[in-house]
Formats: sequence, structure tokens, C-alpha cells
Amino acid sequence: MIAHLVRSMLQGALVILTVGLIAFSMFRFVGDPVATLAGQEATDADRAELTERLGLNDPFPVQFARFLGHAAQGDFGISYRQARPVADLLAERLPATLELAVLSALFAFVFGVVFGVYAAINRRGVVANAIMVVSLIGVSLPTFLIGIGLIYLFAVTLGWLPSFGRGDVVRIGWWTTGLLTESGRKSLVLPVLTLGFFQLTLIMRLVRAEMLETLRAEYVRFARARGLPERRILFRHALRNTMIPVITIVGLQLGSVIAFAIVTESVFQWPGLGALFVNAVQFVDIPVMAAYLMFVAFVFAVVNFMTDLVYVTIDPRLKS
Repeated sequence: MIAHLVRSMLQGALVILTVGLIAFSMFRFVGDPVATLAGQEATDADRAELTERLGLNDPFPVQFARFLGHAAQGDFGISYRQARPVADLLAERLPATLELAVLSALFAFVFGVVFGVYAAINRRGVVANAIMVVSLIGVSLPTFLIGIGLIYLFAVTLGWLPSFGRGDVVRIGWWTTGLLTESGRKSLVLPVLTLGFFQLTLIMRLVRAEMLETLRAEYVRFARARGLPERRILFRHALRNTMIPVITIVGLQLGSVIAFAIVTESVFQWPGLGALFVNAVQFVDIPVMAAYLMFVAFVFAVVNFMTDLVYVTIDPRLKS
């Protein structure tokens, strides 16, 4: 078990180093940081002084090691566009993205497992077939189209929910949340449904397929032959073994929900990291782009390690 977790940590560190190299390379090959920071009226002496102060004359390995050291301390430099520390910009936008991503992941996981198990147990029922049709639609439609459709139905036609923004938020220390206000909760509904719907359909189809395969296993037939209650067979034996491969996919999907919330945040004008990254790309704000890539890599590494930890807990074969 320890070897499995150590291997997972090493893989996460390798991912962070690789993405860090890509992020650092943007400073050298995308735009000119000296020209951006110095401005058009700077003299050659000013540019040379700034180059020396930024350490751009140092060898590449030295600059990369310095970049990683600063990144490990949360220092990603100054935003070219807003002239503010990138860490402050990330801290302002992080609560909105995490709140949206966590709620979307919970929505997708809970309803995905419930619908998947129901569709497997009642696979010939009308409701189960309807669930599978909806799941096929959810897998096929792009996220932005789902968001636009929900806005048209619930915001434009019915007028029940807001179509953009985060609503009123409550500040708790440096953290901000919309869950404590009515407008904040209403503003969360459509983005959560949009971001979580694709993940829900994917989890549901995976749970259904794994559940059907598990129900055909020999130990399930043996349990039924022993006369065990059907509910105990389904939820104590079959479902637990079904969740072993599902946990890996769910963990990766959680990372992707946080990383690829860009589309949803753009559709709903959600003030999160995704919108910050889109603006950074438009204005070639390299420090913000690099910080976002490093954040995504860190999220995937942490989520992958936590997934392996849960996987080891569920699967007794990995404990030896």
C-alpha cells in the first residue's frame, strides 16, 4: 500500500514539474516580459537593468529552478495587465471556482451513482430507458450549448433563476461564498447543472455498465444461492465492487471539473479562475497564464493522490 501511494506521489510531482516547464517556457517564447514591463518609453539602459533584475541573463536551469522555488511559495510574479501580484488575483477568484466545482462534482457523483444503479437494476424498465436516453444526450451535447439552453429555459422563459454573475456573497476571512445568500444560491443552480451534467451522464453510464458486469459475477450468484436478501447483495456486495473502478474515473473527473470550468464560467460570466485565464490569454498576460497552468497541475496531482488513497481503502488487495 505504501509503495502504491509513494508511486502516486512521484507521478504527481513529475506532472507538476512537466507543467512547470511548459509554464516557464511561456516567459521565454511567448512575448517579451522586459518590453511589457518596461513600456515603450524605456531606454536600452532601462531594459538592460530590468533584464538583470529579473534574472533573465542567468542560464535556463537556474531560471527554471528559481521559478519553481517562487511557485512553491505561491509567488508567480506581477500581472502584466493589472500590475498586481498574481497570487492576489488567484486568491480573489479561487473561492468562486472551487465552490462551483465542488458542488458540480457532488451533484454529478450522487445522482450519477443513483441513476446508474437504478438503470442497472431495472434495465428493462421505461424509466431506466429514459435515463439512458437522457445520458446519451448529455454526453453528446457540448457544455456551452447545455448552458445556453438552461439560460433560455429557466432565466429567459420562466424567469426563475439569474442568467449570469455570482449574486450576493458573504466574506468569511479571505473566503467568499454565495451559499449564505438567496441570490448566491440561485446564481449557483444553472452553472452547477451545466458543469455537472456531462460528468453526471458519464458516471451514470459507467456505474450502470460496471454494475451489470458485477451482477453477473460468480460470487453474486453464490450469494443469491445462499438466500441472502437482494438488498444486501446489491448494496453491500455488488455496489462496493462496482465503485472500485468508478472511483478512479470520478477522481479524474473532479480534476477536470476544476480545470475545465472555463466554458461554464464564460457562459455565465462567473468570476472564477477560468474567466481570469480567458482574459489573460486575450491580453497575453503570461504570469497569470503560467500560474493557472501550475494550479491545474497541482489540482490534478492532489486529486489523483486522494483517489489512490480512497482506492486503497476500498480495494483490500492493495493493502498488502
